[in-house]
Amino acid sequence: MIRAVFVAILLALPWTGCANALDARYDILSFDTLDGWEEDDHAKALHVFSQTCQDMKDVDWRALCKLAQQKPGARDFFELFFRPVLISEGAPALFTGYFEPELNGSLRRGGRYQYPLYRQPPEAREANPWLTRREIETGDEMKDRGLEIAWVDDPVELFFLQIQGSGRIRLPDGRMIRVGYGGANGHEYRSIGAELVRRGVYDLHQVSAQVIRNWVRRNPEEGAELLMHNPSYVFFRRIDDLEPSLGPRGAMNRSITTGRSIAVDPQFVPLGAPVWIEKAGAAPIHRLMVAQDTGSTIKGAQRADVFMGTGDDAGRVAGTMRDGGRMLVLMPIQRAYALAPDAMQ
Repeated sequence: MIRAVFVAILLALPWTGCANALDARYDILSFDTLDGWEEDDHAKALHVFSQTCQDMKDVDWRALCKLAQQKPGARDFFELFFRPVLISEGAPALFTGYFEPELNGSLRRGGRYQYPLYRQPPEAREANPWLTRREIETGDEMKDRGLEIAWVDDPVELFFLQIQGSGRIRLPDGRMIRVGYGGANGHEYRSIGAELVRRGVYDLHQVSAQVIRNWVRRNPEEGAELLMHNPSYVFFRRIDDLEPSLGPRGAMNRSITTGRSIAVDPQFVPLGAPVWIEKAGAAPIHRLMVAQDTGSTIKGAQRADVFMGTGDDAGRVAGTMRDGGRMLVLMPIQRAYALAPDAMQ
């Protein structure tokens, strides 16, 4: 599962929303109040919805999914059978981005490839917590056990791969292998971005993934020690049954789609639901997406992480995204009015 946590987890962004969906407010809006709705490519959104809706459990969702499989007119489909529901619980909207990293690596240690991606050892599954990051990386517990999936050439990128939870490793012969989240050591995450702010190195608004990368590389000894500030450690597994052209798997165990998949808080937004996004900022996004993923820091009714794709370019965009706006969940009509009964009066 993709752990959609990029900017938020780097900065340990606070969340001040309510504890559960029972405290939320539900308002039904009309489609003509959605800014940019008419200009969107609804067929793309329908295609993405069709990829995961068959895994939704409730009868009303499954009935609409069967209809979606028949490839109806996309805009008419959404407007006839759904209503946009604005869910709010006091916290302002926040949109961040995440991506699938691509690292250089080898299946064997040698030359510049000195930094291992490990499978989770059996004892780490049974102990909670297990060894810290420092103990795993500097001790002998993991050595000579055949737990290495691959060796990469950059410890900083390996650290960020652990934050993302999945990625691709480009081998010297050009082949690509994929890795996904395979467990963790059970220690609580500590934000290295927040630590740099605490030390007075940067102000909060200055910190991004690229800023952190650059600081660690400019200060190799202090940077290596900074990474140890986070005791949490992620293990991986190889993923060999996914076509290279497809995106990584999200929380629904289906491939996610660049610019059309988001991570949400499932307390408020059903996984698989269409979600209309109006993201502000320097690069506005007004688009119908699908909630196909979750993340440990994605909490609240107006919180979403947008999947921006694979590789460095996607990472640069994702690493600077932190914008407001609003999001509305497209709910089946009866479900929408059940959530907001006053709208029927």
